[in-house]
Amino acid sequence: MESRIVYFEKQGKTNTEEVLRISRQRAKELGIKTVVVSTTTGYSAIKALEVFEGSGIKVVIVSEATGMYTPDVQEMTPENQEIIKRKGGIVLTTTHALAGIDRAWRNKFNTWLLADVISSTLRLFGEGIKVCPEIAIMAADAGLVRCDEDVICIAGSHRGADTAVVLRPVNTHRFFDMRIKEILCKPLNPFPTVQPGQVAQK
Repeated sequence: MESRIVYFEKQGKTNTEEVLRISRQRAKELGIKTVVVSTTTGYSAIKALEVFEGSGIKVVIVSEATGMYTPDVQEMTPENQEIIKRKGGIVLTTTHALAGIDRAWRNKFNTWLLADVISSTLRLFGEGIKVCPEIAIMAADAGLVRCDEDVICIAGSHRGADTAVVLRPVNTHRFFDMRIKEILCKPLNPFPTVQPGQVAQK
């Protein structure tokens, strides 16, 4: 069989609508019932809800954890939270699966642990390729996606979306049983957005 991959010349927000269009088309072709979308400010979430409206496809939105960059601060703006609520969006806000305690250990003791190694390895393909499996296991742990059905995960390198993959979700404790089945689109020439000791801001 043959499958098409779209490569973007540049990373970032300008690719968002095309990523969503590609994802909707492939979801229909494969009969996929759920897409999982990573968002920080809420921009990608709102665009996704607009593009998938009327498709019958469930949109699960995974936001940044509250306090990710500044204690007690949620990066999704109140205005966007209200729009997402009005559009019926399903929002998951929780600890990042590939951060959490491991990141606290790294920040405190300047020692990288397993989650850091996994994240850095996935980033060889681009920031979005790291985020897609991460949001899938977060959504699976929250019971928002099934582990016996493929989903499309959508993520990005900074603001907006530039990456989409088809994968079969698993729970966090079964992470290495996950299967990334198709890469639908990604930046052609991704470069690291995270340096040792830093936190990525998307």
